[in-house]
Amino acid sequence: MTEVMTVETMIRTQVAVLDVPSHEERQSITQLDKTMAAHDAKLVAMECMTHVETGGQAASTVPLAFPFNVTAWNLERCLFPEESAAKMLAEKPAVALLTEMDNGMARTAQKNMTAEVARHMAMEYAYGVEFIELGLGSEIEHSFCQDDFNEKGFHGNALMSSVPMQRIFVQRLAGERLWFFNGGDQPRLGERNAIGAVIETVDGPFLAVSVHLESASPAAYREKQVAQLINALEAEFGTMPMLIGGDFNTGNHAEGDFEAEGLFRVAAERGFTRHSGALDQMTTRPSLITRWPDRAMKLDWFLSRGLNITESRIISSLDDNQRPLSDHDLIVCRVDGFSAA
Repeated sequence: MTEVMTVETMIRTQVAVLDVPSHEERQSITQLDKTMAAHDAKLVAMECMTHVETGGQAASTVPLAFPFNVTAWNLERCLFPEESAAKMLAEKPAVALLTEMDNGMARTAQKNMTAEVARHMAMEYAYGVEFIELGLGSEIEHSFCQDDFNEKGFHGNALMSSVPMQRIFVQRLAGERLWFFNGGDQPRLGERNAIGAVIETVDGPFLAVSVHLESASPAAYREKQVAQLINALEAEFGTMPMLIGGDFNTGNHAEGDFEAEGLFRVAAERGFTRHSGALDQMTTRPSLITRWPDRAMKLDWFLSRGLNITESRIISSLDDNQRPLSDHDLIVCRVDGFSAA
């Protein structure tokens, strides 16, 4: 029986290059009826939204040996791919989880930023479009644009690995299409997503997942997204050890109080442990795009199950010249092995 594609169907079909809808087709999205049905019918009809792009080249074909490091970083469009790659390489990651990655956007010189970072890091990558951006972004982002159009308009999340990845997928998260109904200066088609793959170690496989939860919502919205994601992962991968990391947007619409998030309770009930350096150390900072000097929140986390995480750290996103590479700092965790059931 043929599976009927829905927005939340797990995406497994891989392509070397995502199909690019024409400028006219992208602009026609603005004329759609403002209903979830109209949005979803359009999304599932577009190849770029129902495929995962894979590329790059892994530095090794040998399974990972413990211990190894995993990085997670919201790169805020990825204005500086080479410098961002260098910042991560200093932590010697075997796996990198990336969010807010542009592909064919005027504000980032129309480049595929995931492919750029993967090339600098000698990793293979998987990339899933979270949103088709229908504009050039915020007024501040217009200052980075040399073109008045987006060649692709793709904005999404990525997973990179120094060894080959298997069973690659994209899982779109539960949501209410907030950016389609009221995107302000960022009108979009799409919904938040997670992208993951099975990675082999010398002791067996584990599942790595890069995730980006919703920012424009209260905590209950993100709690639902985490519950749905864990359900989908368990249905597909069972009790395989898992590491989920990325921008959880914790504390948004809760005065920055990340402990108000029910997602941590849900994750703990399912056997996950959270990691994000010291609990009193925030993970955001002002950047070239996000110019809010007083903004300091703890948004970025790892959730692990079945893995022995011996440490996690937060690394400043400032480069050697004190320039912020992102409005998020880099988080790193060390995986020492599989933990007892």
